[in-house]
Amino acid sequence: MPSRITNIPFTEYRRALAFVSPYWGRLALVAALGLFSTAVGLAQPYISRLLIDDALVRHNLRALWTIATLMVVVTIAGFALNICSSYLYVRFSAECLFDMRLAVYRHLQKLSPRFFAKSKLGDLVSRINNDIGEVQRICADTLLSFLSNILFFVGSVAIMISLNWRLFLVGVALLPLSIFALRHYQHRLAAEAKTMRERSSELGSFLIESILGMRLVVATANEERETQEFRRRNSNFIRSLLSMQWMSFLGGALPGSILTVSSAIVFLYGGKLVIDGRLTIGGLVAFMAYHTRLLSPVQTLLGTYTNLVTGGVSLGRVFELFDTPVEVQESASAAPCGRLRGEVSFNHVRFRFSPDTSVLEDVSFRIPAGSICAVVGASGAGKSTLADLVLRFYDPDSGVVTIDGHDVRTLRLSDLRREVALVEQTPYLFRASVRENIAYGRPGATLDEIRACARDAALDSFIASLPEGYDTIIGERGSTMSAGERQRIALARALLRNPSVLVLDEPTSALDPVSESSVADVLSGAFAGRTVILITHRMSLAEKADNIVVLKDGRIVQQGTPRELISSHGVLEHYFQVMRSPVAEIA
Repeated sequence: MPSRITNIPFTEYRRALAFVSPYWGRLALVAALGLFSTAVGLAQPYISRLLIDDALVRHNLRALWTIATLMVVVTIAGFALNICSSYLYVRFSAECLFDMRLAVYRHLQKLSPRFFAKSKLGDLVSRINNDIGEVQRICADTLLSFLSNILFFVGSVAIMISLNWRLFLVGVALLPLSIFALRHYQHRLAAEAKTMRERSSELGSFLIESILGMRLVVATANEERETQEFRRRNSNFIRSLLSMQWMSFLGGALPGSILTVSSAIVFLYGGKLVIDGRLTIGGLVAFMAYHTRLLSPVQTLLGTYTNLVTGGVSLGRVFELFDTPVEVQESASAAPCGRLRGEVSFNHVRFRFSPDTSVLEDVSFRIPAGSICAVVGASGAGKSTLADLVLRFYDPDSGVVTIDGHDVRTLRLSDLRREVALVEQTPYLFRASVRENIAYGRPGATLDEIRACARDAALDSFIASLPEGYDTIIGERGSTMSAGERQRIALARALLRNPSVLVLDEPTSALDPVSESSVADVLSGAFAGRTVILITHRMSLAEKADNIVVLKDGRIVQQGTPRELISSHGVLEHYFQVMRSPVAEIA
C-alpha cells in the first residue's frame, strides 16, 4: 500500500473532519475557553506598561497596589482557563481518535482473507496504533493552540502597532525569511516522516513474526542470525528517526533563530527611541514583552505547519486502510432468515485468486440437508476454498452457492454465519479460560451445555485433568495446548453454536488414532440432523460420509457414496492408497 506525500494533505484532514463532526459542541466550548485564556494572556504585557509608567515612574503607591492585584487576578484566571481548555481538548481528541481506531478495526473485520494474506501484521498494528497515536499527539499538542496563537498573534500585532508602528516594522522585517526557511525544509521532512513510519512498521512486523516463530528460531540455532537482523532493522529505524528529527530541527529551529535576531534589532532601535524621548520606558518594556511573546505564536504556527505535514503522512497511511475495498458486501436488500435446513448446493462455481491463478473451475454438487459430505483431494485442489465460499469469506467469480435454495449473497452475513460454523485445520484460541474459548460463539451458554459439547468433541476427560478444569487459562494463540487439543476445543466451540451447516477443515489432522476414532463416532452421533461438509485426508472419516466429492486441480473428478467410489477403483481409491504409503505416513 503506497504512501502519499503532499505539502499539507488537506484532503486527508477534510476526511478526518467526519470523525470530528459529532463533537462540534465540545470543540466550540474548548475554543471559547481557549480564546478567553488568550485574551487574558494578551493583557499581561500591557499591565507591565501601566506598572512602570503609571505607578513606578509617578511614585503612585495606590496605583502600584491596584496594578499588582490586577496582575495576580489576570494570571490566576489565565491559568485556570488554560487548564480547563487543555483538559477538555485532550479528552475530546482522545475520544475522536478512538472513533477512528474503531472505524479502522471494523473495516478490517470486513476484509477478505486475501487482504490479510498479503499484508504484514506489524504494519497493520503500526497504522492503527502508532499512526493514529501520532495524529492524536498532533491534535493534543498542536491544534489546541492554533486558534489561541492566531488570536495572540493578531492581538499582539495590533497592540505593538498602537505603541509604535515604526518599531513594529523593524521587529517583523525578518519574518519572511523565517517562512522561506520553513518552506525549504517541509518537503524533505514529509519524505523523512514517511520513511520513518515505514521503518517502524517493518521493525514491528519483524518482532511479531520472530516472536511467533521463536521455537523454530531456537530449534534451528538461528538466535544470532535473528539478533543481527533485529539489530539491522533497528539501525535503519534509528537512522530514519534521527534524519527526521534533524529535518524537524532545521524546519523549526532555523526560522526561530532568525526571528530571535530581530529581538536584538528591536532592543537597539527601541532603546534609541527611549533615549530620544519618542517612547516611554514602560512602552518599550511592554513592546519587548509582546515582541518576545510574538516569537512564540509565530514559532508555534510554523511548527504547526510542520506537524500538519507529518500528521498528514500518518493520516494518509490510516486512510489507505479505509480505502482498501471490501470484497464481500452485504446486499442492501439482504433478507433475514430463521433456522435453515442446511441443503447446500454449488452450481457451476468458478473462483480465482488472481487472473492467472485458478482455484475452482465449474464446480457443481449438492449436499442434502442433514447429510455428511466428505471433500477429498490433494493439497491445493481447492477444498478449503469451498468452505470460504459457503461462509462468504469470498464470493465466486461466477456461479452460485446456495443454502436451502437461497443464494448466500442474498442473506444477511450475521444470519449466514450464525447458521454456518467453521472448524479450521489450525484453529485460533484466545488467551482466556477453556470455558470462555468454547463459549466464544455463545457467551451465554451454561456450563452444562459447554460440558456436553466437550464430551462430544472427546475433550471432557482432558479438561477434567487440568489444574482448574474449565477455568484453566489457555496461553496466547493456544500455546499451552497441543495441536490436537486445540482442534478439539474448536470442535466443541462449533458444536455449542448448534449450526445448521458445520464445515470441518481437516478436524483430525493433529489427533492421535484414539481421538480420531472418537471424533469419527461423533460424526454419526452428535452431528446427526445437521449438514456437515468434511474436508479430510483420512479414510476413517471419509467412510462415515453419506457422499464424497473428489477434487483435482479445482475440478470435481469423482462424486458418489463411499461404497460406490471405493469399489470403482478410481481416483479416490488411488488417492487413499497414496496417503497410506510409507512416504505419506512419514509426511
